[in-house]
This record gives sequence, structure tokens and C-alpha cells, in this order.
Amino acid sequence: MLDSLEWATATQLLAAYRAGEVSPVEATRAALDAVAEQNAEINAFCLVEEESALAAARASETRWRRNEPFGKADGVPTSIKDLLLTDGWPTLRGSRLTSPEGDWNEDAPAVARLRESGAVLLGKVTSPEFGWKGVTDSPRCGTTRNPWDASRTAGGSSGGSAAAVARGMGPWSVGTDGGGSIRIPAGFSGVVGFKPTYGTVPLYPASPFGTLAHAGPITRTVEDAALMLDVLSQPDVRDWSAGPALERSFLGTLGEGIRGRRIAFSPDLGYGRNDPEIEAAVRNAVAVLAEVGAVIEEIELGWTDPVDAYHVLWFSGAAKVVEGYGQGAVEHIDPNLAAALERHSGFTASDYLDATAVRMKLGREMGLLHESYDLLVTPTLPIPAFEAGRDVPAGSPSPDWTSWTPYSYPFNLTQQPAISVPCGFTAEGLPVGLQLVGPRHGDALVLSAAAAYEGAAGWQCIHPGTKAQLSTTRK
Repeated sequence: MLDSLEWATATQLLAAYRAGEVSPVEATRAALDAVAEQNAEINAFCLVEEESALAAARASETRWRRNEPFGKADGVPTSIKDLLLTDGWPTLRGSRLTSPEGDWNEDAPAVARLRESGAVLLGKVTSPEFGWKGVTDSPRCGTTRNPWDASRTAGGSSGGSAAAVARGMGPWSVGTDGGGSIRIPAGFSGVVGFKPTYGTVPLYPASPFGTLAHAGPITRTVEDAALMLDVLSQPDVRDWSAGPALERSFLGTLGEGIRGRRIAFSPDLGYGRNDPEIEAAVRNAVAVLAEVGAVIEEIELGWTDPVDAYHVLWFSGAAKVVEGYGQGAVEHIDPNLAAALERHSGFTASDYLDATAVRMKLGREMGLLHESYDLLVTPTLPIPAFEAGRDVPAGSPSPDWTSWTPYSYPFNLTQQPAISVPCGFTAEGLPVGLQLVGPRHGDALVLSAAAAYEGAAGWQCIHPGTKAQLSTTRK
């Protein structure tokens, strides 16, 4: 019998269901109790549907008793970022422009795959308006706070997902990532966040941010991330740009390890600047990778920050979203989004093509890098979580969220798989994240490397609500 259902991983729950030791109803009640007890403090959920969740859990319980589970996620309490369509629930996207009325009768591909696999949907978790920035606050849903320190931000835009997972409100959540929106909150919240190769997880409707946008898992362990990706990566004909059906299981290849793998370590990509505590924690994590057999080389990339090109692509998409709500819509959105659209406006088709050219050049450079190195390792973020309710840290010379996320958006430009795993704490008890980046379609390699690090370092999210530290016992 599991000691604590609230902190059990998805894989642990599934094993317990299979053995008849735990019921999906018990696991779902534990997650719902955690939401009831803790959501007021951190504001991770914007919609909770207890009755439908318990009904789904009872149906799962019946299937497990018959030894006839629907699929790999049957009975796992799950939350959905409120950017993804969910049949029967409004998808408000953190905006007062979106009406909860109407026909909410379709699942996004990720939601459909989870539902088909028997996952128990608890509700929807918070996002900034239209997922536009790297923190999570919105005019409709308020501010989501860091699960380790409620005075700080959880990051974003999948901040609700990360905060929920880190506080025991279900073992996993599905988020989206157009510039770091899975990895940023994972790094700030002490959990695992994986952005797979573009097209691995189908998306529908098509994102207004185009081929920058990915969907993927936020979990407490790499094992759960691999399991969830097995579910999410199943095909969906509604996404014309999705890749083909995958022929092997990510979970099944997780134990391949990284002995002999060549890993390039760049502490700053050539243009970033790290808080000393962040850099120290990341360097310690790189040493652990060497201990488990990776061949590490610190490199000087010497890149020029591609942020200007990213802004053209990103804010063109954001402007298109707001434009769709009609004349005067900008008067009713997040004031900081309105100001950002004013700063980043007037782009031409030529600007867009120039930005795309920068993107292609960066992709070529990463392709060449991966001829020499299997993986690239960086910090997830250069700073720890800052004050909640702000888009940027106090004293920042820039109002743009990209000014403090220099290591995430480049890999949306290149569409590569990238994962954030916990690698330590600052002196103030705030989580630090390590980012591992692989070549396009090298998702299994990224997950295997992350699992090897996790197994050696022993980091595991236990209970930030009680200020318990992450375990550092080497395995």
C-alpha cells in the first residue's frame, strides 16, 4: 500500500491499481482533497469538477477490477492547462474576452488521448491570458503563486500545471510551450517539464503562435513524463503538421542511460548571465552527468541572442489572437499584453521572413552542433523565482518576459526536444532547474539522459507545502 496517495507518481498509482492495493477513487479523492486544502494559497486550478472526476474514477475502478483498463493512464488524476479544448468545460484562456457560454464540445488532441486512455480529468489549471508570457497571472483567473514560496511566481505560462503537480494536486498535468512555457514553471517549481520535438504531440486548433507551439507533460518524475508522452504522442488527423505515429515507447527506452554520450555544456549560450547560486547548482548537476558516464565538454557557443527574431514571430501571433475578438478588444486585455503589443507592432511580411531566416540559421547551427555532441546542457533559467504578480524581476531594464528566459525560447525556434529537471535549491529554498536539449526527434535520448541524472542525483519533489527539502540521497 502506498504511504501517501497525494504524493504517489502516476506509475506508482498504476502499479497499485494493477495489484488491487489502491482504487482510482481513493487516488482521485486524495488529489481533490489537496486542491481543496491548498488551491486558495497558490491558485493553480481555475476549474475543478469534483463530481465528474469521481464518476470517471469509479468507472476506472470497475475496469481495473475486471482487469480491463482502457490504456496507459487509466485512473490517473490529471489536470489540463486552460489553453486546451476540453469537451464539456469552457476554455477561457485566462481572458475576459472569452465567454464561458457556447458549445464546448470538443477535446484537443492531448485531452482526447488522455481521456481515451482512461485518465481522470480533475479540472483545468491556470494560464496567463492566451499563454502570452513567462509568468502566470491573468485578468480572469488572478495570480498563480510558487508552490515553494507563495510570495514568488510559479513561472508560466503553464504555471498552473507546475504548481498543481508540485503541491500534490494530481501527479501530472499537460501543458503547452511556445517559448519555455513548460520548462520555465517546471524550473521555478521543482518539477519535471518536457517540451518534445515539434509535432510529436498533435495540436488542434492550430496555435496562433504557429510552429513555435508545443504541448507536453509536467510531472514529478522523468518516468512519468515518458509515460505521459506515450499517451500524448498518439496521432490525430486534425493536426496537419504533426509527425508520423511513433514506433516505440518512450517509457520502454527510458533505461538506456548515457554512458559514453557526448554532452556539450554551455552555461550561458554566449549571451546569458546567471545568478551565482544557479550556476553553482547547474555545474554540480553537470558533474553528476559525468559521474554516470557522460563525456562532458564545456563549450563557448558565442551566439547572438535571437530574441528580436523571436519577438517578431511571437507578438505577431499574440496580435492575431487579440484581433480575432474584434475592434476595441485590446482595451479589455491584460494591460501588460496591450503594452507589449504596442512595443512590438508594425511588423511586415518581410520582417516575418527575416525572422524565419534567423530561425533557420539557428536550426542549422544546432544541427551541426549535434554532429559532435549528443546533447546540449544549460540552466533552465538564469535566476530563481521572483515576486509574484510581476512580468519581470524588480529592477529589470526590460519589460519583456524574454529578458529573463534566455535559455528557453531558442529551442522553440529550432523545434528541438528540451527538458527541465530539478537540480537543487538556492539558499532561500527556491528550486533550480537543469535543461537538457537534444536533436530534433531525439526525444527518447533526452528522456533517458534526464532519467539517468535523476536516478543518480536523487532529486524528488516531496512536499513543498511542508517545506520538506528535495531528497539528495544518491541511489
